[in-house]
Amino acid sequence: MNLLVFGYGSLLYKPVPHYIGRYPGYIKGFARRFAQSSNDHRGTPASPGRVATIIHSDEWQDYAKSHPCGAQDAFPEDDQVWGVVYEIAQEHSFAVKAYLDHREKNGYTEERLDVYGPDNKIKFRDVLIYVGRLDNPAFVGPEPLKELAMRIATHAGPSGTNKEYLYQLAEHVRLICPESTDHYLETLTAKVKEFEQAGFAPPLESKDSVIIDQLRRFKATDVTLTKA
Repeated sequence: MNLLVFGYGSLLYKPVPHYIGRYPGYIKGFARRFAQSSNDHRGTPASPGRVATIIHSDEWQDYAKSHPCGAQDAFPEDDQVWGVVYEIAQEHSFAVKAYLDHREKNGYTEERLDVYGPDNKIKFRDVLIYVGRLDNPAFVGPEPLKELAMRIATHAGPSGTNKEYLYQLAEHVRLICPESTDHYLETLTAKVKEFEQAGFAPPLESKDSVIIDQLRRFKATDVTLTKA
């Protein structure tokens, strides 16, 4: 039996190996958020970045209500997440599954879900997806959008800069199909670019002293940011 995998983060632009089909679609009942700490790809153990995860919408809404910044965190399409389904031939399914388990090792749990097509009908069932649970050690929860954007603008890890990850993700979500939208990603991208234009950038080497200095600059900055 062929393996079906739903990609909603870096899998959109760094696809799984050995796939024989790639199909647009979305899942229901989830929100995509930069609420997962990254100490192995877009940050370091000493200074983690942030990467995308998906959380059950009802769990996220209940969790966000208990945080001061929770009121900022409401976007039009928060009950669906656009992505792509990769189909992997049976002879490669075991190896690809092992590859994904390693790639998503930092705080993700696997689930099986239905995926809907652009025509709003179920196209695939029993699709593998990696979900960030609220009780996983890497989950950081909601953060003020301004602070989150600052972190993304100034962090980097073995896989590259945190902002590159965000920009690539937002662009590839737009390219999935005419119907694919994510206002959260667009809003976050705009805020990160404001910091980038103001001169904030990841250090050439991930040294805590450099990052701390940039955070001090952030607190004293005169940059005017749009309200969340």
